[in-house]
Amino acid sequence: MKAVIVEEVFNATAKTIWKALTNTDEMKKWYFDLPKFEPIVGFEFTFTGQGNTGEKYIHLCKVTEVIPNQRLQYSWEYEHLDGYSLVTFDLIEEGTKTRLKLTHSGLDSFPQDHNDFTIQSFTNGWTTLVTKFLLDYLKGKK
Repeated sequence: MKAVIVEEVFNATAKTIWKALTNTDEMKKWYFDLPKFEPIVGFEFTFTGQGNTGEKYIHLCKVTEVIPNQRLQYSWEYEHLDGYSLVTFDLIEEGTKTRLKLTHSGLDSFPQDHNDFTIQSFTNGWTTLVTKFLLDYLKGKK
């Protein structure tokens, strides 16, 4: 099973990162523009993302696991496409810092003949989100 794993240590508490991962208003500042998000198992949400050449993809997601300030997991599918994957955010406190480990598993279930669904495309996307957008967002929270 193909997976992307991105890890980053942030100079922030797990509680601060948890808020960035689960609060709709905060998510809009670094992640995707979700109309609503709740860290409750069974909560479903959708959002539109853009492919490498401008294609629009409707993401269909459902929260599957919640351990406040430690783990958030949700399914990740696409409208009108085969495939099912899981996105997991694990928060590990390391003294005054927090390690975020993002794992996106099940990527080989998506169409493998399309550039938007290659392991490299997902790696690039998640790496940018975590090591650039989330990092920049958290730096502004100091």
